[in-house]
Amino acid sequence: MSAVADDRTPSASLLAPFAGERPAAPAWFNEAVAQVPERSTLSVDGVDIELLTWGEVGKPGLVFLHGNGAHADWWSFIAPFFAKDWRVAAISWSGMGGSGWREAYTAPLFAAEVFAAVEAAEMEAGGVKPILVGHSFGGFPTLYCGVEHADRLRAIVMVDSSIQPPEKRWRGPPSRPDAANRVYESLEAALARFRLAPPQGCENLYIADFIARTSLKEVEGGWTWKFDPAIWQRFSMPDLGEMLPKIACPVALVWGARSALMQAETLDYMIDQMPDDVVLLPIPDADHHVMIDQPLAFVAGLRGLLAGWLD
Repeated sequence: MSAVADDRTPSASLLAPFAGERPAAPAWFNEAVAQVPERSTLSVDGVDIELLTWGEVGKPGLVFLHGNGAHADWWSFIAPFFAKDWRVAAISWSGMGGSGWREAYTAPLFAAEVFAAVEAAEMEAGGVKPILVGHSFGGFPTLYCGVEHADRLRAIVMVDSSIQPPEKRWRGPPSRPDAANRVYESLEAALARFRLAPPQGCENLYIADFIARTSLKEVEGGWTWKFDPAIWQRFSMPDLGEMLPKIACPVALVWGARSALMQAETLDYMIDQMPDDVVLLPIPDADHHVMIDQPLAFVAGLRGLLAGWLD
């Protein structure tokens, strides 16, 4: 489950019609991204991890964790809505965004990145354990933390993180030892190749444009995507289905009501495996990329969840 893809994804381009021009954005979005986070890096097992923070130290901690191929700035238009009441952080996983790449990616390493960010951002300064919110792939390390490190967490939220029944479980893409991201001759050419994966439409193109621009880096010869294209060939994680019933802290499952990855069979399986007190929150009129499709509804729903956990 990727968040951004290039030519290998056979779906229509979202931004090509704009020819490099920025789509008009509503006031709420411009005001949110104007709340510029503090940017820093921290070293985890020899790799630099990108960290963004908002809000005051001493407030309860809230950590946003992005999907595969994405980066911390996927939360830059969401996190500011929580910065008044929370100490908010977002990281770019190793192999993605502004973070360094690894020879191998594992659940314990991703968990180490989470808690290194918690420590660096002083998210426990107020004496309250942090809450993790993970979207798509980001929900898998979130789940792992909710099993293996539940004593360090107030709660976890899995957002459209699809775990299929065993007989339908995805085994990952075929090996591509020569994997490399294409270099585009211009920023405009790269933006024209931006897609969401799995493929879906996007009505809020100003968000897609923002994400696409922050997904690219300038290199010799042009522009290319920031993520490690070989990450899935170097990645390992325990069986996700077996972890679901072992969640040992409060948990919520949030999903897009029309998400292709959260069909009834998948939802039934996940809910059956998860603790009985799991909180369920479908977001109407949203696909897999919930924070893009319905950003304000997502914010409102998450605020309700968080208020209940801090009573």
